[in-house]
Formats: sequence, structure tokens, C-alpha cells
Amino acid sequence: MLFAPPDVPTTEIFARLGEMLKDPYDLEVIGRTVGLALAVTIICVVLGFPIAYWLARSPSRWSGVFLAVAIFPLMLSNVVRTFGWLVILGSKGALGQLLVQLGIVDVAPQLLYTKLAIVLGLTQLFLPLAIISCYSAVAQVDPGLDDASRGLGASRIRTMWNVVIPLTMPGIVVAATLVFAGSVTAYTTPYLLGGSSQRMLSTQLFNYASTTLDWASASATALIMTVLVFLISGLSSLIGRKGATS
Repeated sequence: MLFAPPDVPTTEIFARLGEMLKDPYDLEVIGRTVGLALAVTIICVVLGFPIAYWLARSPSRWSGVFLAVAIFPLMLSNVVRTFGWLVILGSKGALGQLLVQLGIVDVAPQLLYTKLAIVLGLTQLFLPLAIISCYSAVAQVDPGLDDASRGLGASRIRTMWNVVIPLTMPGIVVAATLVFAGSVTAYTTPYLLGGSSQRMLSTQLFNYASTTLDWASASATALIMTVLVFLISGLSSLIGRKGATS
């Protein structure tokens, strides 16, 4: 038997998988999961790489302290960090009250249980991971290459795009892979910030396994999540190999 307790036939699991891939609701959950995971991955890489570059190239003696501050959230529980967003994004939360005080809105909006809330929570969750992955890659690139490029007339942006990014592509790929895989499989943050109105594969899996006790559906959902992670890992390996040979 695969991916299920002994009393669930494998044929039943794959039959349920076929049904899920045709069901509009399940396809919506899969699409939402992939879409939000891609959005979080892009945001984390776009924000994390410049921060990592600055930390790796900074001559300040405080750069080590700044790096520790950047990755400090990894030492906190996911639940603690997610509950912080509940305080900020709730209808009576800090952000809503700030919008009212500034006169932007008359009534504090409900930002919880939205895709935005999930993206914000997952970004905070995985940004430190992206930073440390990119930092490790940037730190291995000789800073003299930056100086040589600028000495030949290239701007900082062109140096970053044509020199630094190609050389650090393996680290960027690793960061993107870790963030995407983590976003697809994360449970606590989507559950608390998305609720039942913004179901993702992880929360759907929990519902099948603990509420409805539908083990065939739970196993099929787990299989979909596993395939998604393997697909992004394979794609990342391909991009990393091409980057290394170019």
C-alpha cells in the first residue's frame, strides 16, 4: 500500500486522485496553493537577495549583527509569528485602525482570511531562509569581480545583473526551492490566516485526515503535494546545472 493506512487500497487512492484532478473545487485549491507559493517565492527571492548582497558586501563591523537579526525569526515558533499577524491584520488590528486614523477608509477592512494575509504570513516565515541561502552564495563570490566590472564602466545594477546574479544562481535556486516547498507544505500559517475560505492543500489534507477521516482523499492530497515539491526540485536542479555551465 502506498501513502495510506493498510486498509485503503492503492487503487482507491489513485481513483480519488483522478477525481480530484477533475473536480473544480479541488483544482481551485491546487491552483491557489501553487499560485500563492509562487508569489511567496518571488517576493522572498526579490527581497532576500538584495539584503543578502548588502550583508555579504558590507564593510561594517555590525554586518554580523545585522545577519543575526535577519535570521532571528527562524528561532521563533511559527505559531508565535503567525499570531502576530492576527493582531496586525484583524478587523480591530493595528493596520486596520491605522487606515481609519489616516482617513483612508471609514471602516477597518477585514484583511484576515484573505490571500494577502497568507502571502504576508508565509513571506515573513520564509524570508530569513531565502536571505541565508542567498547570503551563502554571495559570500563565495570574490568582491574583486564587482570592482573589476565597475572599473570597466559597468554600473552597479549592470554589475549585479551580469556578474553577481549569474555566479550566485545556484544559491538563488536553492532559496527558491526551499521557499516554494515550504509554502506548499506549510500548515499553521495558511490555517490561521486563511481559514476555511482560503483552503490550501495542507489545510485540505488536515481536514481529510482529522475531520472527515477520508484517508483516500488525504493520501491523494499528500501525493499531489509530494509531486509538486519533486517537480520544483527537478526544475530547480535543471536551472542550477544550466547556470553552472553557462
